[in-house]
Amino acid sequence: MTATIPVRKPARPFFSSGPCAKPPGYSPAKLDTASLGRSHRAKIGKARLQYCIELMREVLGLPDTHRIGIVPGSDTGAFEMAMWTMLGARGVSMLAWESFGEGWVTDAVKQLRLEPKLHRADYGQLPDLSKVDFADDVLFTWNGTTSGVRVPDGEWIPETREGLTFADATSAVFAYDIPWDKIDVATFSWQKVLGGEGGHGVLILGPRAVERLESHTPAWPLPKVFRLVSKGKLAEGVFKGETINTPSMLAVEDAIFALEWARSEGGLEGLKARCTANADALSKIVAERDWLSHLAVDHGIRSKTSVCLSVEGADADFIKAMTGLLEKEGAAFDIAGYRDAPPGLRIWCGATVEAADVEALGPWLDWAYAATKAA
Repeated sequence: MTATIPVRKPARPFFSSGPCAKPPGYSPAKLDTASLGRSHRAKIGKARLQYCIELMREVLGLPDTHRIGIVPGSDTGAFEMAMWTMLGARGVSMLAWESFGEGWVTDAVKQLRLEPKLHRADYGQLPDLSKVDFADDVLFTWNGTTSGVRVPDGEWIPETREGLTFADATSAVFAYDIPWDKIDVATFSWQKVLGGEGGHGVLILGPRAVERLESHTPAWPLPKVFRLVSKGKLAEGVFKGETINTPSMLAVEDAIFALEWARSEGGLEGLKARCTANADALSKIVAERDWLSHLAVDHGIRSKTSVCLSVEGADADFIKAMTGLLEKEGAAFDIAGYRDAPPGLRIWCGATVEAADVEALGPWLDWAYAATKAA
């Protein structure tokens, strides 16, 4: 392998795992700006927020049984809102196989003072799903963004269960089929598969979650931005575009652009196909190089969005140097693995990425690897 600079670069070298690549053809000039500078509580503001919610429901194929709310704090804010408002009514089981799952464990143990049953696995692996007790409330990440490991499907979740299921689905929605009848709470942010802006989260509640909110009073105080119940009833306005705090209407318009693009691509099926094509293109690159491998060895639990790779003999300094070369040449931006993960690469293959750009990345990885080894 020689350190020869390749000729063709990815047309859009945006492979960050969040915020992710904007949709193809995106331009700020294409956004509808009529709601900017207006109150989000004005007729136009509420209409655009409601339209955004309707588009999410349409593209996700979400049943009418589930409510959709736009909340502050990105996916983190949405998931913490769910934890703080609904946990404590029964036992808790938590799955953690990467940094964000571990973050939810920290919240439950150190902040809420709960004693959850923990199901852990190392990076690249998945806990034994058959041992999860669904008499408890069960919390898990559908797609582990920092490990490249996902749950294989929803078959491990029983249709009849005593506890609620809480799915941090921020790198999973719009990329996989989610069995909504088995998910009571789901959260995500626009900045992942949609390529939207950060700062706003989306909270999806099934009927059992609503029942919990209206029947359970947490033992701890709730910040204003977490309060979803008023006078013992769900604050329905939150799920009709009446946000708890002031949203960025520019971010909302950005999300609407992404959702309309998604609809033009064939909706969920089109987005899934794009993710699969991108992941397959990257898998071909990996298969052709003996110095590159998937962190998730088992194909059945390997992410199609946040794909994590191991580089032979590489430590954190090597990865920093290698990815620095790629960024300097404008060939790939932000592909170093997450700071808490084993040293390696993380390449976003979500729907807003083009397969041709993934294919063009292969020779550049060769060049950067060889150049770093020779340095």
